[in-house]
Amino acid sequence: MGIEEVRLSDSHRQIFNRFIAACQADERVVGAFLVGSYAKGLADARSDLDLYVITTDEAHEDFVSSRESFVRLLGEPLFIEDFDIPNIIFLIFQDGSEVEIYYQSESRLKVIFDAPYKVLLDKKNIAAGMVSLAERKLDQEKQTEKLRRLIHWFWHDFSHFVTAMSRDQLWWARGQLEVLRSICVGLARLANDFGDADVEDEVYFKIEKMLPAEKLLPLSGTFCPLDKKAMLESAYTIVDFYHETATSLAQTHEIIYPDGLEHLMVNRLKQLHD
Repeated sequence: MGIEEVRLSDSHRQIFNRFIAACQADERVVGAFLVGSYAKGLADARSDLDLYVITTDEAHEDFVSSRESFVRLLGEPLFIEDFDIPNIIFLIFQDGSEVEIYYQSESRLKVIFDAPYKVLLDKKNIAAGMVSLAERKLDQEKQTEKLRRLIHWFWHDFSHFVTAMSRDQLWWARGQLEVLRSICVGLARLANDFGDADVEDEVYFKIEKMLPAEKLLPLSGTFCPLDKKAMLESAYTIVDFYHETATSLAQTHEIIYPDGLEHLMVNRLKQLHD
């Protein structure tokens, strides 16, 4: 695709152009792609720039070890970090531009893309062998196991909430409420789209774009003060939301719902409330 076909902010355009030039000049690089919100056509003034580099298998380790030299061809970053996440580096430049650069070796290309992308550079026509989004199949078994974990793990964290409340350790209890609410949001995401990949890792990330906001409206009142009565009321609301969402999902995806565990934990909450 032509560079002029990609609509970017002025600051991102300069980095984008330097990125393509760096990839063209680097013999280790065989392909470059645009991913993220710009590739989806959903970018706004606050969007970061998501780029992907494909190296030869032979040169991949060398590229990884010297990646900061490659990055500095794009400008002088104020922030460089990978947070110990494989195959990615996060950057913030002096003008405030935020950039994420993913990198992978050529032989791994077919399995890395799970979202729309645009080809920026393809020295060996490697994109021709990539599987399109339409041809990819949902890993039903993986998503079902993810759902099973959410359904059962909820009560593990709920037990911590009850313990913290019974000891008047409200900060701990408040933290557990956050965890329980996050699990409910993850369940809501799966109910809306069972193929949603971020329900455990980044459950709130761009949540407004993942499902209608009214789906989460019952949970909005559970962002409560550090007050025991308010927190108990929030816990009841969260349990109700969880029960309605989790039982429906469990039935749909043939997961055994932990009725006995729910009965035990709700009784503990009632005893605490009384």
